[in-house]
Amino acid sequence: MTTDRAERSADAIRELIVTGRLAPGQRLSEQAVSESLDVSRNTLREAFRILVHEGLLVRRPNAGVAVARPTLADVVDIYRLRRLIEVPVLAAGDPAHPGARTMRDAVDAALAARLGGDWRDIAAANMRFHSGIVALAGSPRLDRVHANLSAELRLSFGLLGDNESFFDGFVDRNAGLLRRFLAGDADGAAADLNRYLTDSERMLQAIVDRTGTSSAAATVSP
Repeated sequence: MTTDRAERSADAIRELIVTGRLAPGQRLSEQAVSESLDVSRNTLREAFRILVHEGLLVRRPNAGVAVARPTLADVVDIYRLRRLIEVPVLAAGDPAHPGARTMRDAVDAALAARLGGDWRDIAAANMRFHSGIVALAGSPRLDRVHANLSAELRLSFGLLGDNESFFDGFVDRNAGLLRRFLAGDADGAAADLNRYLTDSERMLQAIVDRTGTSSAAATVSP
């Protein structure tokens, strides 16, 4: 049976992925990660098992565990789910819901990070913005599904590197979408979001297709 400690360890590794501190293809040193999280090897192996099942980590023969590297098919499927979840939730959303505060805070954080040229922080703020959209549904189960989806998406973003042109445009689009939603035009904001996701998917598809799915990965501890 999965222990609470293993679940918490999996949560911690998942958070490292969402915040961009673990990169696609990066090998994980069992010793380094267990020491970093202050857990036993057995607990860490159970956490790894959870994340392999979720598709965030992969086991490689004779090479241990590594962070998953998204494929073109992964990107297509991630965005299919994003449209199924985020667009209708936003269309039915209430600007007075606490999720709207999360969206506002994420936009403010992204604008501040852009002034400092910190694209990893912008990507993390973007994740929080979309989590805020999903939170409008008021469903803890949907929040959990989206949290895992966000981690997979962040791995796709990891293939971009410090791609200023990609992230810069979506900072402004998040801000514009939020303004429209807060003004009471949820349907219009949802239509904007659908176009936004289509554009984002196409850009990521082009990058994943260009970079391929295999690369050497250094062993780095979080």
